[in-house]
Amino acid sequence: MLIVYCLLVFTLIVAFASLWLTRRSGRHNWQLVVLSVSIAAFIYLYGVWVFASVYAKYVFGLIFVVALALALVRKAETQVRTSGKGRLVSVLFSCVFIILCPLYFTGTAGKPYGVIKLALPFKSGTYFVFQGGSGLPTNVFHYFGRKTLFAMDIIKLNKAGNRATRIFSKRLEDYAIFADTIFSPCDGVILKTESGNPDNIPPARKRGPTNLNQVIIETESAYIFLGHLKMGCVFVHQGEPVKTGQPLGLAGNSGMSLEPHLHIQAHAKTNSKEPWYKQPQLQIQFNGKSYLLFEEIAAGK
Repeated sequence: MLIVYCLLVFTLIVAFASLWLTRRSGRHNWQLVVLSVSIAAFIYLYGVWVFASVYAKYVFGLIFVVALALALVRKAETQVRTSGKGRLVSVLFSCVFIILCPLYFTGTAGKPYGVIKLALPFKSGTYFVFQGGSGLPTNVFHYFGRKTLFAMDIIKLNKAGNRATRIFSKRLEDYAIFADTIFSPCDGVILKTESGNPDNIPPARKRGPTNLNQVIIETESAYIFLGHLKMGCVFVHQGEPVKTGQPLGLAGNSGMSLEPHLHIQAHAKTNSKEPWYKQPQLQIQFNGKSYLLFEEIAAGK
C-alpha cells in the first residue's frame, strides 16, 4: 500500500517540478527549457497517473503546454538566468530524461522470439496496461521477477479513469477488473488449469505459482498463460478444446499479486524439451496492435 502512495507522490512531485522549471525558463535560457520539457515528457510517459485517474495525465500535459508557451513569450528581463554550473547540471539531467523517453517505445532488453496475434480477452470496457512494454525500462517488474520481458499485466478502468474506487483499497470489489470475465484470446487446447487458491486481500500477497489460479492454452505454435484468476471461477478443464471468445474464468487476485489484474504471457512452441515457461518469449499483439506500458485498450470497438 505504501508503494502505491509513494509512486503517486513521486509522479506529482516530478510533474510540479517540470512546471516550476518552466516558469523559471524562457527562450533566453534554453537549458532550463530543455530540462523542463524532458522531465515533463518523462513523467507524462512513466508517471503512475492511474493511481489517481488517467485523465490527470492529459490535464497535466495541457497545463504544461500552456505554461511552456507563456514562458517562451516572456520578456528577457523577467526570466531567471542560471550560472555556468547550473547550466551544466541542467544539460546532464536533460540527457538522462531524453534517453529514457525513446526507451519507453523501444526497450533495451532485446527482441522477442516473434510476435503472436491474439484477440483481446475482454468483451467491453476500457482496459489499461499496468505493466508491460518492450523489456527494460518499462517492464522492469517482470524482468526482475521471472525474466518475462514481454509479459503484460492488464487492469480495467472505471468511468472516472481509475482502476479502483480509491487510490488503494483493501476491498477486492472496489477494483474494476475484479470478477470480470476473461475470454479465450485464441483457439487451442487447455494444457493446465488451477482454481483452488484464495484471492489475496490487498496489500497481502502469496508468492509463487503454487498459489496462483491460472489457465494455460496450447496452440499449434505457442503457449498462452493467463494468471491471477478468481478462486473457484475457472470455467475450463485440462484437455478441453477452446475457441476464441470462449469464457475461461473470472479475473481475481491470486498468487503473487498486489491487486486484481490479469497477467498474460506467451511463449513459442519449439522442439525443445524445456517446459513451456522456458520456451522463447513472444510479443503479444491484441487485434493486430502491440501495446506499451500505461496504454489504454478499448474492448468491443
